[in-house]
Amino acid sequence: MAERRRAEIEAKKAKLEALRKARADRQRAENERRQTEVASASVAARREVDDLVNSLVGSRGLDSGGDVTPSSSMPGTPPRQSALFYGTSALSPSGRVSRQSDVGSDRISMGTTMIATANSGTEHVIERTLTPRFVPDLIDVEQELFELPQRERVIYNKEVQTTAVEVETAEISIDDIRQQLQRERERELEADRTVREKELEEESIQLDKEIEQEIRELSEEERTSILTAPEFLDFVEQSSKIVQRALNDGYDYIRDYTVGTETNGDDSEGKRVKRVCAFYDERYGKNRSITDIDWSPKYPELSVASYNKNPAALNEPDGIVAVWNLHLLERPEFVFHSQSDVLSVTCSPFHSNLVFGGTYSGQILLWDTRSKHLPVLKTPLSAAGHTHPVYAMRMVGTQNAHNLITSSTDGTVCSWLVDMLAQPQETLELIHAGHNKTGEVAITTLDFPDNETTTFWVGTEEGNVYQANRYDRAGAKAGLNQHDIYKGHAGPVMGLHFHPLVGPVDFSDLFLTASVDWTVKLWRAKSLAKPSTTAQTIPPIYSFDEADDYVYDAKWHPAHPAVFGTANGSGKFELWNLNNDTEVSAVTTNVGTGRAINKLEWDRKDGRRVALGCSDGKLYIYDIGDIAIPRESEWTDLQKTIAGMVSNSSQTNGVVDGDATRVIAGR
Repeated sequence: MAERRRAEIEAKKAKLEALRKARADRQRAENERRQTEVASASVAARREVDDLVNSLVGSRGLDSGGDVTPSSSMPGTPPRQSALFYGTSALSPSGRVSRQSDVGSDRISMGTTMIATANSGTEHVIERTLTPRFVPDLIDVEQELFELPQRERVIYNKEVQTTAVEVETAEISIDDIRQQLQRERERELEADRTVREKELEEESIQLDKEIEQEIRELSEEERTSILTAPEFLDFVEQSSKIVQRALNDGYDYIRDYTVGTETNGDDSEGKRVKRVCAFYDERYGKNRSITDIDWSPKYPELSVASYNKNPAALNEPDGIVAVWNLHLLERPEFVFHSQSDVLSVTCSPFHSNLVFGGTYSGQILLWDTRSKHLPVLKTPLSAAGHTHPVYAMRMVGTQNAHNLITSSTDGTVCSWLVDMLAQPQETLELIHAGHNKTGEVAITTLDFPDNETTTFWVGTEEGNVYQANRYDRAGAKAGLNQHDIYKGHAGPVMGLHFHPLVGPVDFSDLFLTASVDWTVKLWRAKSLAKPSTTAQTIPPIYSFDEADDYVYDAKWHPAHPAVFGTANGSGKFELWNLNNDTEVSAVTTNVGTGRAINKLEWDRKDGRRVALGCSDGKLYIYDIGDIAIPRESEWTDLQKTIAGMVSNSSQTNGVVDGDATRVIAGR
């Protein structure tokens, strides 16, 4: 609309310029007309003078060749072919007829004229007597016989040359004239300005009328069709996202860099856990809980959260997956729908646009951020896949060969190809013979050690942790390891996470488990090179018992070897540093309103941020500051800490010294 208005103003300016040009042309034509009239008047006056002179000169009878005419004509006289007049009148060499004023009138008034006539070859002479006539005295008259350009004649008379001029009066008259000219010029300018303003006003009124004619009120049907058009909705969606991203930018645009930093600041600044933001949208998060979270592998500002059912909204989808942006706080970047509660979610580390979800019905869904709300692929509800809730999934492999591993509470573990979800590539039934009523293992959580794609550990509802293999390998068959039982929890295991393979020392055989028995336990995975042949119970290395509620999740920090975080049912996020203290957490933070924190996930970039999913539907992002930066000695310090834990555990549980030595040295 603004461009159109500017175009109209430009058109108005062009039209005004044309009006000014037309007015200048009219003034030029008027001046030429006046000059033509003046020239015509002078020519007419000159012509009148010429006519008067011609009338006066013509009365002398120039056609007779003299100043005398015959008194009578003789009848019967034949016409003469030529006649010679002898008189005293003469034609001046300059082409003017002149008369000598000093010649007496009696010299031409009387005399005899001889006329010679030739007729039919006969020559004879006739003598005529001329009668005298009265010849008046005339003044000399000159007549221009040639058309010469007229020169302007300036005539000075005595009055002009001798008019007395007073100097003072002349100066006053000049000033008056100047003032009068100035006033006239101002009046002309004012008149022109008035005319121009009037023209502009008229032009504006005309434009307003045209705009009013063009802008008409839309009918209800037209308005509805425009507002519901897919193109219009997409435009509003994308444009509003861009605007909200810019408005949510927390940068201080008026920051003064010339002002020095404050002195005597808090020494603990940078070590405290600070909340960055909280993601929540009333439309999607009301009466819902966050069941799982993950970070985008490519875009560090994007995080993904899955939600369960809203019992109060029957027309809304049962499950929702929201992609949140740190630069867009009021609403999610993308929203995906599911026909069942989404219990687990993960972003593909090899395809930044793909998001996988495990549902309560057992379906595995695949969403694409380039597509709409509905999944682009999903598994069938059949016995070939999962028919029970899917609480855990992991992506393993490399860029060219990777699989999605999912597990459900009926003990089924499936391996899927990303581009084919019609049926699983592999299916495992985890069954333990030691169970009394049923052999199925109800899997609640699952994880793979780093650089491992075939062997994994699962946490169960009974509280035990088991090791399983995807394929047959030396000394072990595919499926559940029936001999090794990691027993220590008195309630369902809600979280299981292996130590990341970072730094100079390999601690990837250590893993944490969180349980509803209010504890977090540290375990050492049994070496795969020494499979057990008899039933063996493996106790935890250490138990962290500070929690005062269910512990729903525990995760190792991705960069600092001795730091891990826990989330419990009282809304507390606890940071532990094993090199500093193993009895008390380093930092404890109350998150939100005190509702339970269901999931915890560190960002993939540097581990400075952590995402916490709460049961009130809010996703909190916290920054842990300098706690995420490890010192060079952290790995050796952790070795000493683990050695002390193993030593104490061996005294209590009877762990052999060889195993303790391997824990100290790493794998």
